[in-house]
Amino acid sequence: MSLADELLADPDFGDSYDADEGDANIYGDEAGDQDVDMNDLEDLSDESMGEAQDDQKLQEQEMKGIKDVRKVAKLLGSNHMRETLARIEELKSVERPPSITGPVEEDPEYKLIVQSNNLTSDMDNEIILVHKFIRDHYAKKFPELESLVLNPLDYARAVKAIGNEMDLTKIDLRSMLPSATVMVITVTGSTTTGQKLTEEEAKIVEDACDMALELDAAKRKILEYVESRMALIAPNLSAIVGSTTAAKLLGQAGGLMAFCKMPACNVILIGGQKKGSTGFSTIVSPRNSGYLFHSEIIQRTPADLRGKALKIVAAKCILAARMDRMHESTDGSYGHSLREQIDKKLEKMQEPPPTKAVKPLPVPDDGPKKRRAGKRVRRTKESYAVTEFRKAQNRMAFGVAEDETVSFDKSKGLGLIGTNSGKIRAAVADPRTKAKAPKKHHFLGGSSGATSGLASSLAFTPVQGIELINPEEAQRKVKEANDRYFGSATFVKVGKQKQQQNNDGH
Repeated sequence: MSLADELLADPDFGDSYDADEGDANIYGDEAGDQDVDMNDLEDLSDESMGEAQDDQKLQEQEMKGIKDVRKVAKLLGSNHMRETLARIEELKSVERPPSITGPVEEDPEYKLIVQSNNLTSDMDNEIILVHKFIRDHYAKKFPELESLVLNPLDYARAVKAIGNEMDLTKIDLRSMLPSATVMVITVTGSTTTGQKLTEEEAKIVEDACDMALELDAAKRKILEYVESRMALIAPNLSAIVGSTTAAKLLGQAGGLMAFCKMPACNVILIGGQKKGSTGFSTIVSPRNSGYLFHSEIIQRTPADLRGKALKIVAAKCILAARMDRMHESTDGSYGHSLREQIDKKLEKMQEPPPTKAVKPLPVPDDGPKKRRAGKRVRRTKESYAVTEFRKAQNRMAFGVAEDETVSFDKSKGLGLIGTNSGKIRAAVADPRTKAKAPKKHHFLGGSSGATSGLASSLAFTPVQGIELINPEEAQRKVKEANDRYFGSATFVKVGKQKQQQNNDGH
């Protein structure tokens, strides 16, 4: 069985995701029948992390004990790799027709494209293994280099260029690394605690660097072939997500026909892992993230919008694949138009909200309008007008402290009140604002006869000013006058009816 067939036969790939069984696949066979204890999950996560650290340490020790990199990375020298590269070189020289007739799955190069595309994933894993091998064996010479150069291929190129040289100023790294990184490496190399490698160790590291560079060159050759052939098999789909991702989607779905029959919601799950890593974060790589999630168009989208972007791109991929299945728009123009629509939607989603427009003030009138008012409005304004007493309180003299009054732990300034005369004068009552009683309440007579407890014996007269009077004496005088004039008279009450008759007789 070939490597591509083994990958396609892997039960973790290609199966349709069932929403009802998604949680059951993680925690058990039946999610409703089993209860999961969070403490048990935490214990499992701690154990899994501890086991992973132990396995990493054990792997590093094993790497240091291995002297030949070909015992770690065996893909480059395998028969499957050689046959695939040879077949690609053979088909590159063959001219293909501009379009494909018939089902795509029956094309002789379709299986080779799927196998080559799956082979690139294995080559990425091989490059990582070779990087670990180089790092473990070169740490004796320059242990700080692995933290300065993170890319595995750049690290291999830098190690091959530096070699066993202790003076890094003699090495030109500007052609493979940025200038800032080169400066940091040069400064760090002058203070490193590393030691020179033996000839045998240097040869082991150099062979590993050559293998990493050979794997990268073979991967580029395969990707160029896949890109050139995917433009014939699925030009519209390749225009949206790229030839590499398009080949992975078609290979995992089982062909272009099977991919066209698939709903858009399942395209997101193609190539995703069902089993999540317990205890590890899912922010960088969410659960069930497949090939489409790792494509270029999704990875350049902000993290908070990737969920919406996945749904939009998946729907457009199905439309493009159906167009490819019908052998329409073989130049990929339909796919390019869909890609433009996707880019416009994503740009629109990333735009900031519109700012609130600032409205200008209205044009001022030529002058204030004359507002008419009556007597009542004028009196109301006069009653609430600021008096001279209040104006004096609100004013202050420069450099002179004002007097204050204190009541209930609160102080109040007096301003200029009393600064001129030394006394506080009462405000003069304004006759215009003086409260007046209605005319209908004015009485001509004196007291009604009942002496009120609020009656005062003081009266203000224009002749003598304040005069002391006796209210009872005034009432006595009124009673004597009434008795003198009306005491001997006789009064008879006449009814209304009799009075009306008398009036009619006259």
